[in-house]
Amino acid sequence: MILNILIAALVTIIVAYLILKNYKSQTVLMFGGIVLMACAILLGKPILPAKTSTHFIWFDIFKYMSTLFSSRTAGLGLLIMAVAGFARYMDHIGASKVLVKLSVKPLQAFHAPYLVLALGYVVGQILNIFIPSASGLGLLLMATMFPILVSLGVSRAAATAMIGTSACLDLGPASGNAVLAAKNAGLDVVVYFTKYQIPVSIAVILTIAVAHYFVQRWYDRKEEHIVAKSELAATVQDEDLPPTIYALLPIIPLLLILVFSKLLIAKIKMDVVTAMLIGIFISLIFEFFRHKDTKKVFKSIQVFFDGMGAQFAAVITLIVAGEVFAKGLTSLGAIDGIIKAAQSSGFGSSGMIIVMTAVISISAVVMGSGNAPFFAFAAIAPTVAAKMGIASVLMLLPMQFAAGIARSVSPITSVIVAVSGVAEISPIEVVKRTAIPMICALIVTVIMNFILF
Repeated sequence: MILNILIAALVTIIVAYLILKNYKSQTVLMFGGIVLMACAILLGKPILPAKTSTHFIWFDIFKYMSTLFSSRTAGLGLLIMAVAGFARYMDHIGASKVLVKLSVKPLQAFHAPYLVLALGYVVGQILNIFIPSASGLGLLLMATMFPILVSLGVSRAAATAMIGTSACLDLGPASGNAVLAAKNAGLDVVVYFTKYQIPVSIAVILTIAVAHYFVQRWYDRKEEHIVAKSELAATVQDEDLPPTIYALLPIIPLLLILVFSKLLIAKIKMDVVTAMLIGIFISLIFEFFRHKDTKKVFKSIQVFFDGMGAQFAAVITLIVAGEVFAKGLTSLGAIDGIIKAAQSSGFGSSGMIIVMTAVISISAVVMGSGNAPFFAFAAIAPTVAAKMGIASVLMLLPMQFAAGIARSVSPITSVIVAVSGVAEISPIEVVKRTAIPMICALIVTVIMNFILF
């Protein structure tokens, strides 16, 4: 068993190193999983049960991958692709921009710079429910909220750090990580969002907002930040935006999912994909009355399809690759070995939750991604939780939150790189300011998970 754990640890370290060096994540995770499964075969361990086996054990590795592609594309994959296509279409027609602009406008009424900054984080995190792309939301906030904060006297680094963390929790049914967590927990995504995510996130959001208030003010004073005249003159640039009513369009799917659920009207069934398609249909009607050009409106639906295709190429393949890697770890018996070691060390279920959360956090910082490590380890969580005698959601929730939180401390993650580029400052300078708020968030996430559940 020690040999198995050593092999798993070595391969995991190599996989993390290669991803850090910008090797293609899908290929690295898949190849790592294949190597682990090959080692398992050499050690006399089966890959598939007899009834699903190809009856030639080396082919079973690829049979498992084939089965994964088939099942994930039809179920979880379609869901995530529909969400991504909808998000891209909302951005294409300008609905996301209108929603963000309206949301940040009330902040201009305040004249306390760091209070506005703290409230800005809360606004951003709520917007993340409707705009699930961390990079997309970050760039929208850089175009709208950033000039407001800078004009009030907050430093560029402070404003960028706050905006870079605005989607750190991956909240709501539109988040790929949340959907995957709910799937592996055996829960409806609405139940996962309302019963588990929201109670914990309230405490975490307040913690991050307060932490940003004090941390960014402290850094600005320490660095003797002086507001430049050019910064004071910064204003929000108005674009050729659609009518204000378009702000309702990104919210429609979430409203449908929440209304037609166990929370309100259980008789009518509403799944995420159906809600997204209804949202697209309503948006097309709005676009027709806006442009009065049927050909143009019909053509615009390609943006939705392109968004779906891009998500398959980027995310669904990453989910499959992550699960292949996870299969390698479980086939080798490494996870069982870690669990037994944790049990013999007296960790118990609480200790194991902390261990799994720590593994995700470290991986997210190193890989610069919240998706890659969570997709790699989420499939393992139900097995680990079952062996520890707890509900899998109690392990998956802090793991899912930790993936996004820790991602916000990585200088190579896309959202930090994107917002830093717009602000023309170093990503290192930004993550230096996000570290303390995110550490506080991680601690509160674990504590609230224990207290509430």
